[in-house]
Parts: sequence; C-alpha cells; structure tokens
Amino acid sequence: MQEIKVELTKNPKEKPAPGAPLPFGTIFTDHMFIMDYDLGQGWHDPRIVPYGPIEMEPSAMCLHYGQSVFEGMKAYRAVDGRILLFRPDKNMARLNVSNDRLCIPQIDEKFAEKAIEKLVSIDRDWVPSGEGASLYIRPFIIGVDPHVGVHPAHHLMFMVICCPVGAYYPEGLNPVKIYVEKNYVRAVRGGMGYTKTAGNYAASLKAQDEAEKQDYTQVLWLDGVERKYIEEVGTMNVFFVIDDEVVTPELQGSILSGITRMSCIDMMRHWGMKVTERKISIDEVARAAQEGRLKEAFGSGTAAVISPIGHLKWGDVVMEINKGEIGPVSQKLYDTLTGIQWGKVKDEFGWTVEVQ
Repeated sequence: MQEIKVELTKNPKEKPAPGAPLPFGTIFTDHMFIMDYDLGQGWHDPRIVPYGPIEMEPSAMCLHYGQSVFEGMKAYRAVDGRILLFRPDKNMARLNVSNDRLCIPQIDEKFAEKAIEKLVSIDRDWVPSGEGASLYIRPFIIGVDPHVGVHPAHHLMFMVICCPVGAYYPEGLNPVKIYVEKNYVRAVRGGMGYTKTAGNYAASLKAQDEAEKQDYTQVLWLDGVERKYIEEVGTMNVFFVIDDEVVTPELQGSILSGITRMSCIDMMRHWGMKVTERKISIDEVARAAQEGRLKEAFGSGTAAVISPIGHLKWGDVVMEINKGEIGPVSQKLYDTLTGIQWGKVKDEFGWTVEVQ
C-alpha cells in the first residue's frame, strides 16, 4: 500500500461556531486528498494537502467531455465523541462501478477507504456535533488530459474534499413536495443512470428548475422509454408503502444503487416487513392514493438520509400522502439509521467504521 504524504495547512480556517447554520456544500475543511493517474504508471503520488484551487488547463478533457465520477458519504460525531463512517466500502465499490462505465482506471478500494479515514482524522475537528449535522465527504475523479478530442483520459486526478453540513432539505425531516417529470428524461437502460457521473445531474437541471418554479423541492423521474414507470428522485431513491407492502423500483441499469436504499431494504427485511423491488408505475401509485391504500412515500439518500414525501404532483393530479405528515415506517428508518450513524443505537449490522 502506498504511503500518503501529508502537508498540513499553515493557515487553518475559522471553523463554524457550534450551532451555527451549515448550508449544504458551501464550507470546506482545511485539507483535501489528491492522487494522480498517468497511463503506464497507474495511480500514484497520494497526498493530503491544504484545501485550495487546483491547476488545470482550459483544454482539460473533463471540462469538454464530462469524464468525471463522484461519490457522496458522511462522517458522524457519535454521542461519545467517536468519529464514524457509514459503509465506506460500499461507496468505494460503487465508485469503481462508475469508473468502469466511464472508462476510468479502477481504484484500490481498501486504499481509498484508508485515505478517506486519514483525511477525516486530520480534519476531525471539522466534524460537527450539532443535532443532525455531519461531515459530508466528496470523493471524485476527473480526466485532466490537455486535449480536445474524444477518448478515455490518460491522465486523471482522484480527489476527496469535505464540508460540514446540516440538513440537506430546508424542510429537514418534514415531508417534502415532489414534482413528477413528464416532459424530460434523465436516463435509459444502457446509459449511465446507474453511475454517479456529472452528466446525470446536468440532465436533471431543466426539470429541477421547473419544479422549483412550481414550489416543489425535487423531481421524480419516470423511465425514459415508456414514460410511466417510476425510477428515482433527483437526489434520492424512492419507496412507497402500499397496503402492507413496501415497494421500491428495481435496479435495472437506469437508476442509482443507493447505499442508503440498500440499508433501508436490509433493515426493513430484518424487521420482518414485506419489501419488494419491482417495476411500479405512476398510475399504480395514483390509484393507490385515490383508493386510500398509499400509506407513505419517502426518499433515501446519503445527503437527506430519509426524506418523507408529503405531496406528489403528476400533471394535474396532486396526491397528499399521509395527510402531509411523516409516517411510522419513515420515522423508524430515520431514527434507526441516524441512531446507528451517530452511535446512539447499537450497530447490529457492522456498518460503521471508526476513524482513529
């Protein structure tokens, strides 16, 4: 395993005061991790350096052809002061899935985990302790060849930056309003929908802008072919509680395999609940809502953890779910997941990793 060189900042930044607002993705810690890739040499020169601008030529391929992938994960300050990561092995495995699709060389997953642990350990004083706050960790890889031409990059950078954050949605755990997109599509099978790559999010901007104009928080995407099967929310996987069954769209190549999604499914099945991964149409959800059988809907993701859905707008149809209030399944999942992440609940599953 390569040695990670460390250069500590000589000008540490002022940290947010306890209890101060932590708007998502705007405040960054003192240090970042960088590792380079060069064809014929492989991944090399891993280092932790002061956070700051990077030098890149205007012809860098990532700026023109979008060869970039990323992950999203968090570090939590447990009630006893320990710093915990949540299933980092799954994030690094998924990063390599994205790498494969974007023709990016595979990373050593174990080494990447250790690099992240080391970075978080160095910046451990940045991990907030306020209720619901955490340190968001953003690993990403970009192609930096100074070349205007379409081919897989021969020179890349793997970087990790961190930022202390509060709740992702302004509503917090209060149910959000979701807009079902009918005109635009984000991904199709055979495309890149199952990866975390910049292009997927660029494809969502137009619909997100339209949703916000109508005072909706996020977009729920339908499949790109028949425009009727539910896929995912822009930043979350999605679940529906219909009668006594929890239904979530199956993974078939056009939606992201969420780490929180996986954890929710494992947890609910552990509790003896009926959880089904299958195709589910917006018509089925609308019928269930009309018949009073749609008991809950919620999203899951690293940023929001669990986000109950109180309103779903599909064309002229507006579905109010559970009277616009959080339901018992959403609440139990949120309490248990965050309990494990913050060390308040025993981790029966072995999902947390302590940062030394």
